[in-house]
Amino acid sequence: MYAPKLYREDDRTKILEFLNQNNFAALVTHDGERPIATHLPFEITETNSKLILYSHMSRANPQWRTFGGQEALVIFQGAHTYISPRWYNHVNVPTWNYMTVHAYGKPSLLEGDELYKMMSRLIEMHEAYSDYRLESLPHDFVHKEMKGIVGFALDVTRVEASYKLSQNRDDESYKNIIRELEKRVDESSHMIAGAMKRNRSQL
Repeated sequence: MYAPKLYREDDRTKILEFLNQNNFAALVTHDGERPIATHLPFEITETNSKLILYSHMSRANPQWRTFGGQEALVIFQGAHTYISPRWYNHVNVPTWNYMTVHAYGKPSLLEGDELYKMMSRLIEMHEAYSDYRLESLPHDFVHKEMKGIVGFALDVTRVEASYKLSQNRDDESYKNIIRELEKRVDESSHMIAGAMKRNRSQL
């Protein structure tokens, strides 16, 4: 990913928080002729500084057949918004602020108990305030449904994070961008304004 030094984010704690908050991501692989992608929910885990991404897709999706040892890319997209040059104290052109993380690694298939446990964790995470659990469903039903999916784990070998948050602007323009973003009604603009405040908290 092209990420100028000014916009790079290297704080692992912040990156992990971002991944968990934006865990519906695009898995990109290559089928030998062209790149292919699937948008999937991911479970993000870190053990002993080792980052692993878990997910699953329909068995009918041919992308899982591309996993044979090749590196895959997972793109996590966060908030993003248009920035008007009218908000600067100098003449300039329009731009876009955004937050995104690319994770690279080789996926490996999960089967049997590993797949079951992953699906159980996923349901528990999203059904935390209910009593719906994989374990409460009929065993035969679950077994049949699991035949229709392919689970995988991706051991992350490299992470690239780019948070373009007007870091190149002077304090006056920076504060005005935040004010203008907060006037908007869309959540993404408000999230970018909040990230900008945290990034330059001394203002």
